[in-house]
Amino acid sequence: MSRFERQDELNHPRNEVPEFTQLVEKGLSRRRFLGGAAALGAAAFFTVSPLSRAVAAATKASPLMGFAPVPASTKDTITVPAGYQVERLVSWGDPLFGTVPEFSETGNNADAQAGQFGDNNDGMSFFALDDNTAILAVNNEYCNYEIMFPHQGKNMSADDVKCAQAAHGVSIMTLQKQDGRWRLTKDGKYNRRIHANTPMAIGGPAKGHPLLQTAADPKGERALGTFNNCANGMTPWGTYLTCEENFNGYFGSQRDADITPAQARYGIGREDAGWQWHTHDSRFDLAEHPNEANRFGWVVEIDPKDPDSMPVKRTALGRFKHENAELVIDQSGHAVVYLGDDERGEHLYRFVSKHKYNPDDQAANRNLLDEGTLYVAKFHEGQDGELRGKGEWLELTHGKNGLTAENGFASQADVLIHARLAATQVGATTMDRPEWVAAHPHEPVVFCTLTNNKNRGVHDNQPVGGPNPRAENHYGQILRWRPAGGNHTASEFDWDLFVLAGNPTVHGEGLYAGSANINADNMFNSPDGIGFDQGGRLWIQTDGNYSNQGDFAGQGNNQMLCADPNSGEIRRFLTGPVACEVTGLAFTPDYKTLFVGIQHPGEDLAGSHFPLGGNSKPRSSVMMITREDGGIIGA
Repeated sequence: MSRFERQDELNHPRNEVPEFTQLVEKGLSRRRFLGGAAALGAAAFFTVSPLSRAVAAATKASPLMGFAPVPASTKDTITVPAGYQVERLVSWGDPLFGTVPEFSETGNNADAQAGQFGDNNDGMSFFALDDNTAILAVNNEYCNYEIMFPHQGKNMSADDVKCAQAAHGVSIMTLQKQDGRWRLTKDGKYNRRIHANTPMAIGGPAKGHPLLQTAADPKGERALGTFNNCANGMTPWGTYLTCEENFNGYFGSQRDADITPAQARYGIGREDAGWQWHTHDSRFDLAEHPNEANRFGWVVEIDPKDPDSMPVKRTALGRFKHENAELVIDQSGHAVVYLGDDERGEHLYRFVSKHKYNPDDQAANRNLLDEGTLYVAKFHEGQDGELRGKGEWLELTHGKNGLTAENGFASQADVLIHARLAATQVGATTMDRPEWVAAHPHEPVVFCTLTNNKNRGVHDNQPVGGPNPRAENHYGQILRWRPAGGNHTASEFDWDLFVLAGNPTVHGEGLYAGSANINADNMFNSPDGIGFDQGGRLWIQTDGNYSNQGDFAGQGNNQMLCADPNSGEIRRFLTGPVACEVTGLAFTPDYKTLFVGIQHPGEDLAGSHFPLGGNSKPRSSVMMITREDGGIIGA
């Protein structure tokens, strides 16, 4: 959990109830998991899938993974397997333009930061233009004030707030291959910074709605900025999707602002999360501009190949705390986007486009995400508490499933602006923080990280069961589902749990030990970022507890792992530096270079000096990983 999330939880508690400490396992044990959900085979989950032929062989060596796993680490560095090498591509504060100053250890101003690589990089996508030229689009989620400013955020000025706003958003960079290595090109044709004050168009059904209208934008058609950009997506028509996550904590008021139940559901309150933007920028003062917060929490589409283009907030995909946007083209031709709402007890969504993707006319796809249907997932438990079952997608369309004016939804725009309330209305399943979603490149199978949830079994609306089988879940799990008939547009699906993270060295048995494919050599907690390569390897990144103590003893710093969906085997591929999150991944088309994000090393003054060492400030960075023999990563 980031510093932001801790502060947000402190200032905006969500329906706290007395502590529930008894682990509810519903009669399940780790041994039963080995014979159940972790071992689903041809007779169960993957009845018609080639993946079924090797599921449950967690002890068998994977043919997909050809590297020796690395041990857990608490060092202030990155470790990778033998035969691999790591190199820094870009770090917070590196200039994207020749007229912009280099990073300053004593602090930058807003003008400099607006032309530098942003802070706390997260999701990213690689757009190849030719064999030697590419664009890398990278999210910049938030700032670490204790590192960014000499006063550690305790004496924020108006310029400090502008500097922080400039460090958010997206950094778009031109890359050139030199001597076999990718390098950032200053003043590259595509270089661009998109931040909290960049003009944005509003598209889709919520465009122009009264709840999106402000004094500065009375038509509700033009927003200003994007921030808390967590994970991402990439479209087949060549655009980048950046997802607004914890937007709520940037708003507050020192005056008496009325907080509506709908705002409270999104964590919006008079106290912000410590960013102090509302004290120097009235746009973020809820008493003065109560609708401004409604213009955030969306998926934003950006054309990285046109630096003059205006980003568009695609409201048809719903408003919540977006993690990533995994887009697939269904066999029917429709674009399907899977979306997680990253908060305890929130939901997993799916969007299906109204029109079909046209591979022969990419321009015709530019507004494909403005029309379609949003759904939310409901999971049904398996028999006898098995960790698998059926599920269905519930339609979030005005006039259906109780989404009527009588229940507070006067239009489709109301449904989308208040997607969380709509999901509750239709009876969706509350989840253990749905984060990244990843679709298998060759099979109609989808994975989602459920990173943790200390409120599971504590809050009345978050009972233990189904895909959320552990009370006070602090390890997390990875959910897997297969749509009926292999169609991503189908209304039903089968689900199971690919892995339960855990610690078998602390918990000898039971669900907290983890599933059968977790052992002392590959254990981890809080899976977050995930993504597939074309070989079918599933890459898993963590954002968890790095104390290396108690329940987390032996797990070390956050890490990146590689999994074989066929056998279930998981190997640790990378360990990050002190107090970091490992997040964001992108491959080159030949899969011989892997870009990995290292976010907030040394947060809360934990003592990191990554990546430059010495007494330097810790800086979030994008790293490049290659094999010494020039081979494919992971193979």
